[in-house]
Amino acid sequence: MTLIEERRKRIDDAISLREPDRVPITSGAQCYPMYNAGYTVADAVYDFDKYAESIIKDIVQYEPDAPNASNGGITIPGQGPVLDLLRPKNLVWPGASDGRISRNSTQQFIEYAVLLEEDMDFFMEDYTGWLLTKGYPAVSELLEPLGEWNFAQNFLDSHFRGLIQLFSTPALREMIQIIWRISDMLAKLDEKNAALSRKIEGLGFPVNFGGAALVPFDMYSDFYRGTLDTMTDLYERPEVITRFIDRQLEFVLDSISAQAAQAPGKWIFIPLHKGMDSFLTDRQYKDYYWKHLQRMINHIIDAGMVPFVYTEGPYNSRLKYLTEVPKGKVVYSFEDVDPVSAKIALGDTACIQGLFPVYLLHYGKKQQVIDEAKRLIDNLAPGGGYIFTTGAGYDQAKPENVEAMFDTVKTYGKR
Repeated sequence: MTLIEERRKRIDDAISLREPDRVPITSGAQCYPMYNAGYTVADAVYDFDKYAESIIKDIVQYEPDAPNASNGGITIPGQGPVLDLLRPKNLVWPGASDGRISRNSTQQFIEYAVLLEEDMDFFMEDYTGWLLTKGYPAVSELLEPLGEWNFAQNFLDSHFRGLIQLFSTPALREMIQIIWRISDMLAKLDEKNAALSRKIEGLGFPVNFGGAALVPFDMYSDFYRGTLDTMTDLYERPEVITRFIDRQLEFVLDSISAQAAQAPGKWIFIPLHKGMDSFLTDRQYKDYYWKHLQRMINHIIDAGMVPFVYTEGPYNSRLKYLTEVPKGKVVYSFEDVDPVSAKIALGDTACIQGLFPVYLLHYGKKQQVIDEAKRLIDNLAPGGGYIFTTGAGYDQAKPENVEAMFDTVKTYGKR
C-alpha cells in the first residue's frame, strides 16, 4: 500500500466510524504556512506561486494525513489582482492599496445591510431584478453601472435599440471589458489550483477539498441583511426569511451537484456561521437552519461526497440535531464543544474533528500542547470516528508547539 493509500484509508476509516491504525491528523493551518515560509499573507494573496510554495513546505515538513480540507486556510490565494479590479465593498484584504488591514492579516468581511427595508417589496417580487440593479452595485464598485439599468422600459422594438444602447454606455463597456479580464485571470488561477492539488497528491497526500456551500440562513444574514437586521427580521418579517431560504436552498443543492461533478476531492466544506448556541432559539434553529442543513448533508452524501461541517462557536445545544444524519458519512469539525458530550452524542453516528485549542499553539508551553493532545485522543479516539485537528486555523503559532502537536498524535495516537 502506498503512502497516499495509507493516509486515505486512515481518514476513510475514521469517517466510517472504524478505528484506524492510528488517529489521523489533518492540517488546521490557516496563515501559518505563509509565516513559516518567510512570506506575508499579502504575498500569498497577490502571488499564487508563493502561496503554493508555502503549502507544499508545510505539508512536507509536518506530514499530515491530508492538507486543510477548507482549501488551505485562506480563501483568496492569488486573488489580489482580481480584487483590485472588482473593488468589493464588503471585503478588505491584505496587500490592498488602501492598507486598511495588516499585510499579515487574513481577509476581513464587512457586514452591512445590502437589502434595505425600502427595497423589500422589490426583493420579494423580482429577486433577479433586485440582484442586478440593487444587490451587485451595493457590494462592488466595478458593478455600480448595473444600478443605472431600468428594466421597466420597453426594449422590444424591432432592433432592440434601447437594450443595445443600455449595454453600450461608456460605463457598461468598461465594466464588461474588466469582467472579461477577471474571467481570464480566474481561469488561470483555477489551472494553478489544479496543478497544486496534483503536486500534493504526487507527494503522497490526499486532497480532500472538493467544494463549499453555505446554509441559506447564513447567506441571508451574512450577505443580504447583516446580523442585527436579520435578528429583527426573525420577528418582524419571518415570511421574507422563509421565502428566501426555501428558494435559495434549491440553488445551493444545484451548486453542490455541479461541484461534485468536477471536484478534485470529495469533501464539501460547510462553515456554520449563525447556528451556534444562543444565537437562535431552539425552535428557530430547527425551522430556519437545521432543516436546510440536513437536506444539504443528505444531498452531498447522495452525490457520493463527504459533508465536512465546521461548527463555528459553541455548539453544545445543537448536538441533538447533528445526530439526524446517515451513520458513518459525515465529518463534524468543532471549534468549541465539550468533547465528552460530543463523543456520547455522535460517537455512533458521525466522525468528530477539531477541538484542539489554537491559543495553546500560539501562547502555550510545549508540555501543555502534548497534554491537551493526549486528553483529546483519550476522550475521542476510542472506537474510531475521530480525526485530530485544531478547533480553528492557526497563524503565528510557535513552530515547536506545532511540531509537538503532530508528533504527539503520531505516537500517542497509535492503536
